[in-house]
Amino acid sequence: MAALLDRSGVLALIDRELADRPGPAGLPARTVLTGLLLAIHYTGKATLAEAWRILTFCLSDTARHRMGIRAEETLSPTRQLALSRRIYRAFDRITTVLDPARADRRRRLPLDEAARLAAAWEDDDPEHIRKKAVQQQICTALVTTTIHIARRCGALRHWQGDVGIDATALASWHKHADEQHCLASVDLTAGWHYSGGSGTGTFGLSGHLALAAQARPARGRIAHIVLGLAVDHPGRRTGRNAVTLLTPLAELGLPAGMLAVDRLYTDARPESFALPVRALGYRLVLDYKKDQRGPQGDHPFRGSVMIDGTLTCPLIPPALANATRRLTDRAARRPDETTQTQINNRKPYFLHLKQGPDHTGTIRLACPAAGTSPTVNCPRRPSPRTPPQTVDLTDPRQRSTHPAARPTVTAPDILKGKMPDICYQQSISLHPGDLGTIEKFRQDLPYLTDTWRGAFPVIRAQNEGINGILKGHRIDISEPKNRLAHGRVAQTLLTALMVTIANLMILDVYCQTTRGEHLSATAYTDISTPEPDQPGPHPTGRPPPRPS
Repeated sequence: MAALLDRSGVLALIDRELADRPGPAGLPARTVLTGLLLAIHYTGKATLAEAWRILTFCLSDTARHRMGIRAEETLSPTRQLALSRRIYRAFDRITTVLDPARADRRRRLPLDEAARLAAAWEDDDPEHIRKKAVQQQICTALVTTTIHIARRCGALRHWQGDVGIDATALASWHKHADEQHCLASVDLTAGWHYSGGSGTGTFGLSGHLALAAQARPARGRIAHIVLGLAVDHPGRRTGRNAVTLLTPLAELGLPAGMLAVDRLYTDARPESFALPVRALGYRLVLDYKKDQRGPQGDHPFRGSVMIDGTLTCPLIPPALANATRRLTDRAARRPDETTQTQINNRKPYFLHLKQGPDHTGTIRLACPAAGTSPTVNCPRRPSPRTPPQTVDLTDPRQRSTHPAARPTVTAPDILKGKMPDICYQQSISLHPGDLGTIEKFRQDLPYLTDTWRGAFPVIRAQNEGINGILKGHRIDISEPKNRLAHGRVAQTLLTALMVTIANLMILDVYCQTTRGEHLSATAYTDISTPEPDQPGPHPTGRPPPRPS
């Protein structure tokens, strides 16, 4: 565990912050964090009491010497108690130096004083922003170390870059604010976290987790580990926290695939979530609320309309356009046969992707009746006259591509000069931000189709699987008794350590089930990263015909 900390770079970040702190150096941060990692590994609890017990009674003299603990410090109860105080003070130094606004964590402050201290987490003071950035760097460094280990043992060899992001509640040990007596909570920055579908909130913080996911069809087995962690006030900076989790993955050279998120992130402003995520190379797979389904937006984009996140021909039949309008969540999860048929029949009316995103994120789209492979018939784009050809009715491809098999739209008589751009131009360009506020609804897989169901529900189920591990019987990040230290800095550090151990557990199980052996001890000391298998590019159009 100590070698893992040494390799992660976390200790260098902490030591740099402690360098200018007056007074004696005290117990090294390496000792305290190693004790916490051991406590989580053996007991599942990220408490200083368990860390002290393991450091005092469960290590050999040689191991304690390497941790900076002298042999005489464990000889008598008095000295053991003194060692426990050193451990507590060492952890307090770490959390104090990283806290933008250090406060008394032992009593409930008046509401006005607490509000002033909590504002330090939200203001634009450069020093406060820097300290929050260091906290996030520590979380990222710990999780990134386990990613290096996963790549070394081949656990991400078949990973195609698919990611699922979810927010989970980190319940607080303390009570919420008492408005009647004008007393704040001991957790100054905690708030109410509401999980989807639940009207009961959890008082605490929100932990945003990125998961290595795998949509269908899968190339091979992977280890579904946590790729990133961000702890924040519930409901704030939702989109920016997701981008914070994904940015280090790009810096590691990992592939970018599909990103599936729940409706909390769908509601984030496009400039804080959708646009930067697409700039990183991810393809969005989203879900919608009841009042967001169906046609989206009041103003067509160059004639095209957005229906459930996909730009569509403006002449699509109203019955198909409104097939999911006001559809309940239950009906969306299991649509009846009529609704599913209408959803599938939308496909020919979707705009064709003519060119994928360039270096600026711009894509080119074409009318579904244009080009060499039209999917609808439209009087505004008459088909070229060609000699009659014999159709092999036993060939499904020939039958489906024949003009008689394509739906025909009914176009009103409009002068060419008044037609929308999509109806007479060869293609239209969609630049990042062109859609305005409805950009947040745009996704790359048609909603509720088979391809969407092969990605979104699968990745979301894997999200629930990692939540089951992180909130299981061995490690439970949702139980406040397992992380009793006060303050948001302490909660962030302890949660990051618990996620790190959970990742190591997942990798150990992966090695046992695929190789029949435990995770090698050398994985902790040597984290040189081999070149991973790079997945091929995602298909962007119709595949070429197979040779007969």
